[in-house]
Amino acid sequence: MKEGIHPNYAKTTIKCGCGNTFDTRSVRPGEMKVDICNACHPFYTGKMKFVDTAGRIDKFQKKFAAGTYGSLQKKGKKK
Repeated sequence: MKEGIHPNYAKTTIKCGCGNTFDTRSVRPGEMKVDICNACHPFYTGKMKFVDTAGRIDKFQKKFAAGTYGSLQKKGKKK
């Protein structure tokens, strides 16, 4: 392997939004914050949890509930 071209591989602390922390190694040293980890992810816990940080579900429901979306409107017969 060539010398001097590889990034430093240092200790990193991962902090989750649920409060879980763990240490690992990464090329990005220091502290990293994540939203979901293995302690709170639905795949590992078996509990369903909706993660809607930007209101995407509400935005989608409002768009289609109003009936103004082009593909939902009825098309008239051409004469």
